[in-house]
Amino acid sequence: MKMKNLTAAILLLAIGAAVLTGCGKDRNTIRVLLDWTPNTNHTGLFVALEKGWFAEEGLKVSITQPPEDEALVLLGSEKAEFAVSFQESMGPAIAKDRDALPVTAVAAIISHNTSGIMSLKTSGIQRPAALAGKRFASWDTPLVTAVVRYIVEKDGGDFNAVRMIPNFATDAFSALATDVDSIWIYYAWDGVAAEVNGVDINYLDLGAIDSALDFYTPVLAANTRWAAANSATAKKFLSAVSRGYNFAIQNPAEAAEILLKHAPELDANLVTRSQEYLATRYQGDARRWGEIDPQRWGGFYRWMFEQGLLEKNIGTGGFTNEYLP
Repeated sequence: MKMKNLTAAILLLAIGAAVLTGCGKDRNTIRVLLDWTPNTNHTGLFVALEKGWFAEEGLKVSITQPPEDEALVLLGSEKAEFAVSFQESMGPAIAKDRDALPVTAVAAIISHNTSGIMSLKTSGIQRPAALAGKRFASWDTPLVTAVVRYIVEKDGGDFNAVRMIPNFATDAFSALATDVDSIWIYYAWDGVAAEVNGVDINYLDLGAIDSALDFYTPVLAANTRWAAANSATAKKFLSAVSRGYNFAIQNPAEAAEILLKHAPELDANLVTRSQEYLATRYQGDARRWGEIDPQRWGGFYRWMFEQGLLEKNIGTGGFTNEYLP
């Protein structure tokens, strides 16, 4: 999902400015940056805020939407203590010999990758090789190109025949209705939206296609230096957040109502259905909500390095489970 609406972008810049001036005067003041407009990936944060669980931990928490694609940079620049990010974005940011961002994933918001490639049923794209000769709406990043090349060629297709089209659409369905045949989505939002609206689709599940692509997206990241210096506070924060996501797992309908209270502009039916979908996926088969598997984490970074997407192989670096309750 990429925002192109100018008015919304201006609003985000104003919000981002507020983040930049946030004082964070004491260790119990926590600034959290979202990665995008509020959605069901973020529900546990809003539940913890609404239920007063941050306050119970003695924390004053603000949840802010920064300018587009700036959350990780702001986090690394100590303009926030925590941010919602993605393993695929964190890799290039930390796998540097110089100017690496001091950011660390501290919780998996969703246990397994729920993203993949959606197309209309009429497109006939039922397997990766079928993307050849079709138009793919690309965010034009090295990762997107590498993933599409990998799955198409692994399936015996010709990647050079895939027509990579820059994605300027404001949403997946407007893209599929106009200039493209397929687009990368998060099923919990756009896939569920297809179900809600009765749109017949094909869906290529990246994590099911290859285990190396079962990466963690999204994650909750912390400023590494801040967390190390404020370990007890970080644990209090993660304790409240964990309560929030576990509540959403057990009570998806009420969790949806809480998210809608904080983001009333969202479609209520979509939010409710999306919460039902994620209720079984936030924790998934992990031992506890938020826990990251070192082998799966390191396996994806090894794949990224082999694809030339990282300056160096960082193995299982870039995450910790130590702050989880």
